[in-house]
Amino acid sequence: MTELILPAEVTAILAPDEPAPFELHNEAGGAPVLLLCDHATRFVPRTLNNLGLSEAELSRHVAWDIGIAEVTRHLASRLDAPAVLSHFSRLVIDPNRALDDPTLIPQLSDGVIVPGNRDLMETARQVRLSTFHQAYHQAIGLKLDAMAARGPAPAIVSMHSFTPVMKGLERPWEVCVLWNRDARLPVPLMARLRAQGLTVGDNVPYSGRDNHGYTLHIHAEPRGFANVLIEVRQDLIDTHHGAAEWADCLHGALASALSDPAIHEARQDT
Repeated sequence: MTELILPAEVTAILAPDEPAPFELHNEAGGAPVLLLCDHATRFVPRTLNNLGLSEAELSRHVAWDIGIAEVTRHLASRLDAPAVLSHFSRLVIDPNRALDDPTLIPQLSDGVIVPGNRDLMETARQVRLSTFHQAYHQAIGLKLDAMAARGPAPAIVSMHSFTPVMKGLERPWEVCVLWNRDARLPVPLMARLRAQGLTVGDNVPYSGRDNHGYTLHIHAEPRGFANVLIEVRQDLIDTHHGAAEWADCLHGALASALSDPAIHEARQDT
C-alpha cells in the first residue's frame, strides 16, 4: 500500500503505553491458512475521549464483534494457524470498509450517535486511516506475502459475530457463512457445519458480495486465494466457555474443508 503523507503538525493519536493497532497471534503457526479478525476489540485511544460515548454504549456490538476475538485465538491454536486481529474499535475506523464508504468512520451506528466522529477534519481522518486502517491491512498483506512465498497458497478465514436480534427481528442462525465468487471453501464448510446439526445461514444476515466483505475483497480475491467470512451469533460466544466450545465446533468443520488440496491453489478464475 502507498504510504500516506500527513501534515507535519499532526501528532500521534496513540500514546506510547497504548497497544499497537493490530495483534499477531500464533505468528509461527505452520498451517496454510490465515485467520483475520476485523472487529476484535472496543479499544479507543485516550486522545479520542471515548468518542463522546458512555461505557455502556462502547460495550455494545456497535463498537466491536463481541466474543469473536477469543474464538479466533482458540481456533488459531487448534488449526496451528497464524491470526491477525485488529486492536481498535470499528467506531474509530472500520477496517472492513472501503476508503470511500460513508460508514468508514460512522457518525451514526445502529441508532447510536457518535459525537467524536462528527465534523471530523480531513487531517484527523487521515491520522485514523494511517494509524489504524492502513497499519492493520499492511500487517495482513505482509503476512500473506510470507505465507505465499513459503507455499502452498494460504486460505483466508475472516472471523466476525452478529447480534441475536436486530430491529426487533430474531436471527435464527447459529453461524453464517459469507462469500462472493469463490465457492471452494464456503460451500463445503456450510455442508460440514449443517452435518453437525447447526442452523447455518448462506450470505445472511449480511452478504459477502457487498461492503461487508471488504477485507477479503482486497486481500483474497486479487491473489486468487480461497476465502470465507464466518459470522457466529454473539449470545453463543459471549462467555469463555462458549468461545472455546465454538472454536472446537468450527475447528472440525474447517479442518476438514481445508484438507482439500484444491483449497491451496491460487486461482484467478473463481
